[in-house]
Amino acid sequence: MIAINPYLNFDGTTEEAFNFYKSIFGGDFAMIMRFDGMDGSENMSDEDKQKIMHIALPVKGNMIMGTDVLGSMGQQLTVGNNFHLTLGTESKEESDDLYTKLSAGGEKTLPMQDMFWGAYYGQLTDKFGIQWMISYDPRFTTQHT
Repeated sequence: MIAINPYLNFDGTTEEAFNFYKSIFGGDFAMIMRFDGMDGSENMSDEDKQKIMHIALPVKGNMIMGTDVLGSMGQQLTVGNNFHLTLGTESKEESDDLYTKLSAGGEKTLPMQDMFWGAYYGQLTDKFGIQWMISYDPRFTTQHT
């Protein structure tokens, strides 16, 4: 395994929150993706299109990542579902193994699959209610060690 990092969900304030974190921790954003241009964005309001789909801020060898929760996509932010633990893995096989083990007795919310942004990715909630994201992206395997 390469890394375990927090993934934070916000109710439309991701950009503001991450600019705040950047002012404290320094550095530059490794990635900023907006909802505009993703599959299905043609049906979104102009306001939702400008919200953050994914943002990443490196912090001393770790990464804080986040997204905006969109009511227009049926999502709702409540305390308790506003974060995930993200596992960065070294292979698809390791991803599948961790996904199978962590989801035992829990809920498989998104099966492991190749995603449009280039990662092999899945989501689950374990039997204790902790939300996990598992991601293998060969472009980043050497950056998290």
